[in-house]
Amino acid sequence: MSRGADPKWAGPPTAEATAETRDAGKLREKILTMETLNPHVKAVEYAVRGPIVIKAGDIERRLQQGVKQPFTEVIKANIGDAHAMGQQPITFLRQVVALCCFPELLDSPAFPDDAKQRAQRILQGCGGHSLGSYSASQGVECIRQDIAAYIEQRDQGIPADWNNIYLTTGASDGIMSILKLLVSGQGSSRTGVMIPIPQYPLYSAAISELEAVQINYYLDEANCWALDIGELRRAYRAAKQHCQPRVLCIINPGNPTGQVQSKKCIEEVLHFAYEENLFVMSDEVYQDNVYSPDCQFHSFKKVLYEMGPEYSSSVELASFHSTSKGYTGECGFRGGYMEILNMDPEVKAQLVKLLSVRLCPPVSGQAAMDVIVNPPRRHEASYTQFTKEKNSVLGALAEKAKMTEQILNSVPGMKCNPVQGAMYAFPQIFIPPRAVQEAQALSVAPDMLYCLKLLEETGICVVPGSGFGQQEGTYHFRMTILPSAEKLKVLLEKVRDFHLRFLQEYSPQEAPVRRTSQEHSET
Repeated sequence: MSRGADPKWAGPPTAEATAETRDAGKLREKILTMETLNPHVKAVEYAVRGPIVIKAGDIERRLQQGVKQPFTEVIKANIGDAHAMGQQPITFLRQVVALCCFPELLDSPAFPDDAKQRAQRILQGCGGHSLGSYSASQGVECIRQDIAAYIEQRDQGIPADWNNIYLTTGASDGIMSILKLLVSGQGSSRTGVMIPIPQYPLYSAAISELEAVQINYYLDEANCWALDIGELRRAYRAAKQHCQPRVLCIINPGNPTGQVQSKKCIEEVLHFAYEENLFVMSDEVYQDNVYSPDCQFHSFKKVLYEMGPEYSSSVELASFHSTSKGYTGECGFRGGYMEILNMDPEVKAQLVKLLSVRLCPPVSGQAAMDVIVNPPRRHEASYTQFTKEKNSVLGALAEKAKMTEQILNSVPGMKCNPVQGAMYAFPQIFIPPRAVQEAQALSVAPDMLYCLKLLEETGICVVPGSGFGQQEGTYHFRMTILPSAEKLKVLLEKVRDFHLRFLQEYSPQEAPVRRTSQEHSET
């Protein structure tokens, strides 16, 4: 029997039937519209992939189609994507992951023995000895053990329990999972989440999505983006009037601001969290990215333990790390982990339940994370090449951090704090009143207008400071220092030339160029 003769197969509706339905006013409306969309999704904003990046993509496509622009390429300095900016992968990491993905290569003489040994250990921990199997929701057991050993070594002997380690899909997944556990209550009892301003937009986006209350505490730009404990107390007291502050988020080294917190500052923060009974979320994904010789990374866990058992046995802490940053820059693997301290055992069971809903993080990303925490040892075959590659990446980033600070600070109407760590500069820019008025007329933030014009005239894509938060009346942009030194120098010179043209276009001819508010505060 043909389909046409089968009564169960009615066939596509005819034009006449569609017309009849429409005439009867019964044409089906869409279920999901902007009116019916979850309002918390609409409230989410993510500046580093926001409107300016979409526009950059449009310009890039026009360039490919041969449309003339005042530049030959779009330089996406908006996001910390190391490999997209030309950074080469760390050989040892890729060797181990390749061996895990294709175990037949274990017989190849092209791979060193230490890479083979690590791949075999990871595969033995996988179901069916295959990276294609699901892992436990918390992650592959031997990888969690390697992470605990790494943390113990990093923190100079402070013990780490692998049962407190959870593999995640990048650090973002872990951060979101912990916030889901913490957000509760209604009205004035709703969970308040304290975040630094400027902040990484993941935090404000997650807070919007979960309908928590965002509590801003401002970093001190005039003091190299230091975290001031008095400002923490001010923000906490103000928030207590309308919500229940339960969470304190820290980013160290800072994104987008690039500061590295001192041990004394971390002690003060942990003491504050202890006093006010706050759950601490410590975003430490840039722990390998410290460039200033005067700075050193101190993990929140290590400082917490050094403060004594009164603190180390009671302050609830989640710390996060990732494959995406450091010297590897393996963003695409989406590997990460979190270490949880002092969490109620029953709540830990709920966390495992929550993580089990998404089955497990990518196992290839877990393997990449294992290599980061378990690199070649001094006596092993790959040690020399690995050390050379690692030092080359971090050394180049340190040089580029210094160059970025120096060139931006040579520009009138621009002030850039030292890039002590991470991989971004966040300079303050003077925007003349006429440009501010034009932005207001266009219903965009003044630094968004600035960044759009920079993109259209130079092809350079950076993110306006308004996407990260900033003190009222100040303007900034965030740019990554990841391009090669040669390309970064050209980029910075183009930014300098654009800024001078921008000032000339919008400032009265007779008026001198004003300094930034920070420059005024230093005189």
